[in-house]
Amino acid sequence: MEEIIAVACIFIGLPWVILHYITKWKTAATITNDDEVLLEELYRLAKRLDERMDTVERLVANDDPSFKPARIAPDLDADNQPLRELDRLLAKRGERK
Repeated sequence: MEEIIAVACIFIGLPWVILHYITKWKTAATITNDDEVLLEELYRLAKRLDERMDTVERLVANDDPSFKPARIAPDLDADNQPLRELDRLLAKRGERK
């Protein structure tokens, strides 16, 4: 009787436990609906904060003509240079792996 229980544990119980945790691992690695809602909420919050920063910068620029915003602009070469350097470093790191 003990042999039957041991064989059942090895051939039924052990694969069941392994497959159960593999399934849990795979479902945990995907984005859930709650995660998507949270990402959407964070995106909307970031957009609102960006609009507020634009407003604040506009108000400060009206009060002080020497004010220069410290935000990254997409078409300025001075802002794009650090991004190019980061891309170069990441590409170099990718070649080593």
